[in-house]
Amino acid sequence: QVRLVESGGGLVQPGGALRLSCETSAIRFSLNTMAWYRQAPGKQRERVARITIRDNINYADSVQGRFTISRDNGKGTLYLQMSSLKPEDTAVYFCNTDPPSRIWGQGTQVIVSS
Repeated sequence: QVRLVESGGGLVQPGGALRLSCETSAIRFSLNTMAWYRQAPGKQRERVARITIRDNINYADSVQGRFTISRDNGKGTLYLQMSSLKPEDTAVYFCNTDPPSRIWGQGTQVIVSS
């Protein structure tokens, strides 16, 4: 059974940093392009970063230069290092394949506020 378990979110002040993790199982992690998505209140889910099986990386313009995506194929885990956080980064963050499968995890809440 596919499982996606995100963690690492929390409350942080503007300018702060967080590191998100996504533990996966049963998705053949090393053979998939993976991505981080986020959904802010009242907005559609958007992709913020993706990483291919060859470690080619793309970021949304809104996070370019502030977020870093990485993967550990041995552990089946995806990471998102976030720095210089802004209030507009407040959202629930999810990981999934890219394009996304129908199965989503619970996500991890990130709140950027003073």
